[in-house]
Amino acid sequence: GGDALFRMTQEVVLGYGGIAVLRALGYTDIRAYHMNEGHSALLTLALLEERTRGRGLRSATDADLDAVRRQCVFTTHTPVPAGHDQFGIDLVRQVLGAERAAFLETSPACPGGVLNMTALALYLARYVNGVAMRHSEVSRHLFPAYPINAITNGVHAVTWTSPSFARLYDRHIPEWRRDNLYLRYAVGIPLEEIQDAHAEAEAALLAEVERRTGRRLTPGVLTLAFARRAAAYKRADLLLTDPERLRRIAQQSGGLQVLYAGKAHPRDDDGKALIRRVFGIAALLGDAVPIVYLEEYDLALARLLCAGADVWLNTPQKPQEASGTSGMKAALNGVPSLSVLDGWWVEGHVEGVTGWAIGDSRPVSDPVAEAASLYHQLEAVIAPLFYHRPDDFLRVRRAAIALNGAFFNAQRMLDQYVRNAYVAE
Repeated sequence: GGDALFRMTQEVVLGYGGIAVLRALGYTDIRAYHMNEGHSALLTLALLEERTRGRGLRSATDADLDAVRRQCVFTTHTPVPAGHDQFGIDLVRQVLGAERAAFLETSPACPGGVLNMTALALYLARYVNGVAMRHSEVSRHLFPAYPINAITNGVHAVTWTSPSFARLYDRHIPEWRRDNLYLRYAVGIPLEEIQDAHAEAEAALLAEVERRTGRRLTPGVLTLAFARRAAAYKRADLLLTDPERLRRIAQQSGGLQVLYAGKAHPRDDDGKALIRRVFGIAALLGDAVPIVYLEEYDLALARLLCAGADVWLNTPQKPQEASGTSGMKAALNGVPSLSVLDGWWVEGHVEGVTGWAIGDSRPVSDPVAEAASLYHQLEAVIAPLFYHRPDDFLRVRRAAIALNGAFFNAQRMLDQYVRNAYVAE
């Protein structure tokens, strides 16, 4: 927040202050410092100063730099250049002083006289990763001088599994709470029990929608949910590209209702315009396609949406989705995704098994083609499956749990960090 000076002083507090707090608490023998994004990258400088105390940063040797690297792990979460914090060298000198600025200016962290916080973290980390396979590929193009691995994000399974599905798993696979891999055995859960658990989650969601808005949506009608930060690249309005076609799909298929949620940053005018557009199209379509935008999006509402929807919609502009996690939360509750092939969905997508793709696998978005693909999937594939082959739709629900719920969780993610990042070679 604030201007560049305010932002940089925040990052000083995070990096230098973080080390100072750890030392004050008595933590001196730490094996790995994990930097998430470049915001905390100045901790590398704090560690280097500890090694060169009394000698000054200018005296730092390759052995000193390597010693710092052996302690540092870095995860980048941002697939676009504009998302990486940068500060002019004059500001760096003002905030950090001449000696630190001189050291940084002659390092790879300061290309063109500008301190790039991601570049600083990359320079002084022994292990670097992106947060999905596709994201690591994009990051290697942004920073080709560094090896960037992939550890795909995961969500905390017990937190994001709804009460009805948690009871279902407790009955059939009670080991899931201590070992999420057991969710793979969801393939053996009877379809009618998957349906019963979903019906309970749906009822809880629709009751909350009515409580919040006064709108009474219809149980059993194909319900799409789109809930995430209202940013332009998330393209909440891709579904609304052709309102009349959406109206026809709803009329001819058996019905369609859409739930939106998500807040825009107070200074994000594009995000706020996106929300206004959703409201405008909702008013235009009226009861033909009920569209409800839920205010005050929070964790409690997110849990209801991820469990009670029929299809989880995700339409980011490629390649700007580093990972995304909402579809992982939905999968834990048997809610398949309809998503652009970006972020985690490149790995989680098995067409017609765990959900459906919007568009093709090319690395850059084509909005016209993706809108056409979205409508085709709804009209020709998803709605007919939902209304005319309900058992097959339930098989997709079950596969989403068994394949994606069992893998895209925090247990697997943390295990990968321990094995690949935290334990030094």
